[in-house]
Amino acid sequence: MITTAVIIAGGASLRLRPLSDDRPKTLIEVRGKPILCWILQWLKKNGIGHAVIGVAYKKEMIYDYIKANDNFGMKIDFSEHTVEGGTAQAFKLAISRFVKDDDFLAMNGDELSNMSLSHLWEVHSKHRAVATIALAPFHSRFTIVELDGKSRVTGFAREKKLHDAPVHIGINVFNRKIMDYIPDTGNFEESVFPPLIKQGSLFYYMLRDDETWMSVNTQKDLEEANSSLTDWLDGPTSRSSPSRKR
Repeated sequence: MITTAVIIAGGASLRLRPLSDDRPKTLIEVRGKPILCWILQWLKKNGIGHAVIGVAYKKEMIYDYIKANDNFGMKIDFSEHTVEGGTAQAFKLAISRFVKDDDFLAMNGDELSNMSLSHLWEVHSKHRAVATIALAPFHSRFTIVELDGKSRVTGFAREKKLHDAPVHIGINVFNRKIMDYIPDTGNFEESVFPPLIKQGSLFYYMLRDDETWMSVNTQKDLEEANSSLTDWLDGPTSRSSPSRKR
């Protein structure tokens, strides 16, 4: 089972302004707790004892928040990178500096999920994969028009999950061999995944029906998270969160 996770939490998150003007995105609150709090509680519940957090934008706020909450009872290391270096630099530096395990979790710092990491690990270990990515059905916020193939509309469906159009949810298990594919800078997915696909070395795990995922990238995402999340994310409330500037 995996016991170490790398979380990239360094972006400036322009799409969440003005909320991200005075804090990194991962400290923006969902239902009264920072996104990072939800992530760390979920990881700990799934047996992760060591977290490496890749930081850049307003990194001091993340340091202070983690310290104020006693590291959430985990071993936590911070890996600094530059915003300009992109996710490739962030992952490469974090892994090379602090990850000793052969296999480990790697994720973006804006993903919320109740997925069981044991399910993801089972697929990864079965195939002895270099990388295994978690997928979820595409959730369309638009009205889906249902057709019969004869120019007739047969119905409408709102908020539909499209199981034939899965999306990558930004949560993965990597083997250390992944380091051979990561460039010094740039976009991680665009650089690393294509050669793995070509070699047949990229595997996937599809979220089960009782597993949920949500990514917080825009104001609309945040509004949806605050209004629609139910008890699947509930956990103990952290003791300190950053206050907004007035």
